Amino acid sequence: MEYKDYYKILGVSRDATPEEIKRAYRKLARKYHPDVSKEPDAEEKFKAINEAYEVLKDPEKRKAYDQLGAHWREGQGFQPPPGWEERFGFRGGGFTEGGFGDFSEFFETLFGGGGFRPRNRTGFRTRGEDLHAKVHIDLEDAYRGTTQTITLTVPEVDPATGRLVDRRKRLQVKIPKGIREGQKIRLAGQGAPGMGGGPPGDLYLEIHFKPHRWFRVEGRDLYLDLPVTPWEAALGEKVPVPTLDGRVELKIPPGSQTDRKLRLKGKGLPGTPPGDQYVILKIHTPPADSEDKRRFYREMAERMPFNPRQGMGV
Repeated sequence: MEYKDYYKILGVSRDATPEEIKRAYRKLARKYHPDVSKEPDAEEKFKAINEAYEVLKDPEKRKAYDQLGAHWREGQGFQPPPGWEERFGFRGGGFTEGGFGDFSEFFETLFGGGGFRPRNRTGFRTRGEDLHAKVHIDLEDAYRGTTQTITLTVPEVDPATGRLVDRRKRLQVKIPKGIREGQKIRLAGQGAPGMGGGPPGDLYLEIHFKPHRWFRVEGRDLYLDLPVTPWEAALGEKVPVPTLDGRVELKIPPGSQTDRKLRLKGKGLPGTPPGDQYVILKIHTPPADSEDKRRFYREMAERMPFNPRQGMGV
């Protein structure tokens, strides 16, 4: 009886992770599916791929198979070691991906145990792959919620040829109010098509915010650099401040300095609780671009002597 090297069949290393094994299987299954592939030996390759995945995806079967392989040498005939059936006792199936025909004598000897049979013997049927895409939206749309039309390139089965082809698809996507940066929206059944009549996968849209001319975003909180005049900061004036919900009045505490942070509670992105908006004061000095203004600045220097570098010893 011929020994089957399942790792070689899937093209993965013997220390491959379950996720790597799954990716390799799905890639090869799509390539050699008899309904899609035109290669003359596609059906046989497809059976071998299914068989290899059935063993390597199952931790118990894989562990048993790895122990078996440690005692086998290429070019030798294969027989299971004495006591194999009693030691591992595989009975009945766990065959979940569907199969195209029966498995090999090698598989049936090791894992069939006279009672294991694929549950789907009429053809391969599997769920399509999930697809992932990034969508960039305006911050205002995240604040209020919106419906947005997106255009994606997705694989579909061409009914005329049975092959997978890329097609452009337009979708209407509802953006919920208060969605956050990096959050994902799941669109059920909008992923890659299934094989053999299997259901399609899902589409996951990862939300990203377009750069905003005023605001920076951290979680649900917003940050705004607000220009103020020296007298507004010194005297403590009320000044208008933009928010995503419109303009509000902010009272600046007297004697404020540049980089002082003030909070507008609940003015960030909606949520439970909502985020806040933080206003960072930035004092802007008017230009001394005329003789009258320069004279006024000199008068200020005489009447309000002040050394902001005093703490530096200069």
